[in-house]
Amino acid sequence: MTILTPRGDARSEPRGDGGGGAPRLADIAAQARVSEATVSRVLNGKAGVAGGTRTRVLAALDVLGYERPVRLKRRSAGLVGLVIPELTNPIFPAFAQVIEQVLAGHGYTPVLCTQMPGGATEDELVEQLEERGVTGIVFLSGLHADTSADPARYLELAARGVPFVLINGFNEHIDAHFVSPDDRSAARMAVRHLVELGHERIGLAIGPTRYVPSRRKAEGFVTAVHGLLGVRREEAEGLVRSTLFGVEGGHAAAGVLLDQGCTGIVCGSDLMALGAIRAVRGRGLDVPGDVSVVGFDDSPLIAFTDPPLTTVRQPVQAMATAAVDALLEEIEGNPVQRTEFVFQPELVVRGSTAQRR
Repeated sequence: MTILTPRGDARSEPRGDGGGGAPRLADIAAQARVSEATVSRVLNGKAGVAGGTRTRVLAALDVLGYERPVRLKRRSAGLVGLVIPELTNPIFPAFAQVIEQVLAGHGYTPVLCTQMPGGATEDELVEQLEERGVTGIVFLSGLHADTSADPARYLELAARGVPFVLINGFNEHIDAHFVSPDDRSAARMAVRHLVELGHERIGLAIGPTRYVPSRRKAEGFVTAVHGLLGVRREEAEGLVRSTLFGVEGGHAAAGVLLDQGCTGIVCGSDLMALGAIRAVRGRGLDVPGDVSVVGFDDSPLIAFTDPPLTTVRQPVQAMATAAVDALLEEIEGNPVQRTEFVFQPELVVRGSTAQRR
């Protein structure tokens, strides 16, 4: 993988050296779950090895940090940019990893571009990617998700002939491929879970509502609270707290919702949920004994928090694969219908929710 820094400099991602010597057949065979003889045939370019098996052996080389023999290296089919907001939210690296794996499997070299406070803007990163001659760009939770941003930048990008795909955030004014989780459904299933546990006063903590995912979660939440608890829509809307993304935002929103008597809190991200848990404990209350908290994303390691977080899982693998597939069809001149592909999330019940006392 190539990483593009805010100044546009390219550097190679650090790799292990597999111990500093030649690849050990036993290690590669164990990693790929094949025999040493099979590994030897692949490394020596011999015939008689199934394509899937050959791919597993090459993947094992990569995972173990060994350089591929020159005869096995293939020319890159091209560079594909991946523009993401930041790396502190673990869901973004999770998406990036899958996108990079799928791109690499098709022979493309991913170029990771990360926005940082005070660093390059999305527009500047796109300009740098175009200067490097990328064949396409994947945008994850970018300005396309911000209803206050001008969509003209994407129309101009299309006019310049650069294929792109947009993940997490739909904009009807942009003619492109969109890939999203069903945010409305995610909020509804979280509310339903809490209602089934006996909670009658439920609140929602989300990021700024100018962002499409936040707006959709709010819509799903209000509909669910109105339909399942009989709460008037106006009152349900009063139980939605829009704040900053992240732990601090979740903490602030939860404080207000606790003052409103909520015993169940649905959050727009796992990080916001961790902030909500901190706010509950700051009041001397227990999670889930006094207040149940539900997150969103199912970020890596979130199952190991204290308590393990109940959350709504984004189907990262399916979404990332669909996004890359749509982009590659566009690059190869076989565009599929430009529309929004919506993926169903999944409720994962863990220890942060419990029956209301």
